[in-house]
Amino acid sequence: MNDEETLALAQQLVRIDSVNPSLVPGAAGEKEIAGFVAEFLKGHGVEADVEEVAPGRPNVVSTLPGTGGGPSLLLCCHLDTVSVEGMVEPFSGRIEDGRLIGRGAQDVKGGLTAMLSAAVVLSKRPHRSDVIITGVADEEAYSAGTKALLEKGVRADMAIVFEPSDLEVVVAHKGFGWLRVTTTGVAAHGSRPKEGVDAIAHMGRFLVALESLADELAARDPHALLGTASVHASLIQGGRELSSYPDRCVLDLERRTLPGETEADIVGEIEWLVEALGSDARFKAAVDVELFRPAFEIDEAEPLPTGLRAAVEAKRGESRFAGMTGWTDSALLAEAGIPAVVFGPGGAGLHGIDEWGDTAQICQCRDILVDFAEKL
Repeated sequence: MNDEETLALAQQLVRIDSVNPSLVPGAAGEKEIAGFVAEFLKGHGVEADVEEVAPGRPNVVSTLPGTGGGPSLLLCCHLDTVSVEGMVEPFSGRIEDGRLIGRGAQDVKGGLTAMLSAAVVLSKRPHRSDVIITGVADEEAYSAGTKALLEKGVRADMAIVFEPSDLEVVVAHKGFGWLRVTTTGVAAHGSRPKEGVDAIAHMGRFLVALESLADELAARDPHALLGTASVHASLIQGGRELSSYPDRCVLDLERRTLPGETEADIVGEIEWLVEALGSDARFKAAVDVELFRPAFEIDEAEPLPTGLRAAVEAKRGESRFAGMTGWTDSALLAEAGIPAVVFGPGGAGLHGIDEWGDTAQICQCRDILVDFAEKL
């Protein structure tokens, strides 16, 4: 595919509403875009299967068979986007001054375009390695698509996960844990303080301790690519009405992790804060894990990152390995024993109201993928 054909595909993809219904109830989801992707591949002679992972939430899976002898390569790109609230023309797909405009143009339909365009090129050329093309559902929420791929038994010797990286090879990113802390008090009439125990005030004590933990994390030695770990209070609710002592307060917090930190590590930290406040017999709190996603890191010396970086440098000149603060599905692939990196064309306006993708990088990404796959 030439640049004109590639960018026309990019415009078509942006014009398809694929907002994740896990984020926006009733949103379109991935059904239409999955169907489009499958028909696009079939139209270029590439077989593709649409596999539902939840009602109305499909993946697309296709394999380009190699001639043999090379390591298998999994290309994984999500189909969903975040909300379009506040955007004037979220699905315009127009191109202005080298910018593809609309929701998903950067995250990550530019990468999806590059992957599909590369697949078409590779389908017409001999290459040793099997290349598995996947468009997955639900990455912006709970990663149901990638989890379904792994549960189905899809495996490869290496994987590229598409996210906007400005064509830098990302070899590490942070993980996260969502934890819930609930303080329990005693409900009573506001005029009877001896009968009531204020759960909100007790949560205040915990928040002071949480702030101290945040300061301690910020003071630790930083990771070379990711900086320091962090924790913050995200959501809080409590109380019944003005004239009553609140018997319950709930805090949802987020702990961003570095490679090597486990779920047990971060739960232990929060439980220690709670236990330290337990010298007051009236203080009662519970800690629950809502979701945990591990951090990700791959050795820069492994064949995948070094080979992909070489392909980038052949196309663009000097390159570097990079880190990413956000979480991606590469961590799930790594957990399953599949070496992975994060890679893709960039832009600006990530999850914002003015999102755009870099059209030159989309076409360069296509060529880099072809070059890398052909040399495996």
